Amino acid sequence: MKGDRRETAPSGLVQRAAQLLATGPAHTLEVAEAVMGLRGAPEAAARAVFTLLGSDPRFRVDQGGVWHLNVAEPIPGPPLRHLRYAVVDVETTGGAWSRGHRVTEVAVVTVAHGQVEESLETLVNPGRLIPPRIQGLTGITDQMVASAPSFEGVAPQVRSALEGRIFVAHNAPFDWGFIRGELLAASGDVPDLERLCTVRLGRFLVPRLRRYNLDALTRHFRIPVQRRHRAHGDALATARLLLRLLDLAEARGIGDLHALRRAMS
Repeated sequence: MKGDRRETAPSGLVQRAAQLLATGPAHTLEVAEAVMGLRGAPEAAARAVFTLLGSDPRFRVDQGGVWHLNVAEPIPGPPLRHLRYAVVDVETTGGAWSRGHRVTEVAVVTVAHGQVEESLETLVNPGRLIPPRIQGLTGITDQMVASAPSFEGVAPQVRSALEGRIFVAHNAPFDWGFIRGELLAASGDVPDLERLCTVRLGRFLVPRLRRYNLDALTRHFRIPVQRRHRAHGDALATARLLLRLLDLAEARGIGDLHALRRAMS
């Protein structure tokens, strides 16, 4: 049943309409039949098409009820759930990268087609002491990382887990800042990735919460969190949160990444 629902969800219908109109203009009733499988009841079919496409600037309709793709706007891309995501969490020595602080643990949970697929997690030797306050928060001690690889030693695996995916994190600027810095230091190069922040997504899609930290949002969606403040536990919880947020975006008729960015801005 889930597969059937996704096939007819707004995001999939918008892309199907774009594929139809990419071959040339089509009348409202033709769009209704080809995209939604609606035959007869022309008024109801027209309402359905206008509900789906009428507020999307990538489509326009003329006075004769003929729909066109707006060439000034990008063609709708794959539905949000069909994209590939790398959900990342890092634990660090507690301060800013610019002040010499480094990663102590990194996890990447990959998500595609609405499913959590696989995970990478590893402790990292930061090459400096972990402050007692941070040891108490994360449970990661100097003894635990003493025999762990440096980030340079795990950089190829981290890069492989990220490439070709959308980088996602809860407070993405923080995690991306450390990942970017560590990859640059290790190899002098960083992959060019689209990025999404589940804090920003939460604020947009779940308004009026008092807080938008990971604890508040996972509690709101009743998502279990195991090993809080450890990289894999937080990355897995964020991946599950991402899927719930994508459900909300889809329910609002937000069809693809471009539409999501436009709506959030």
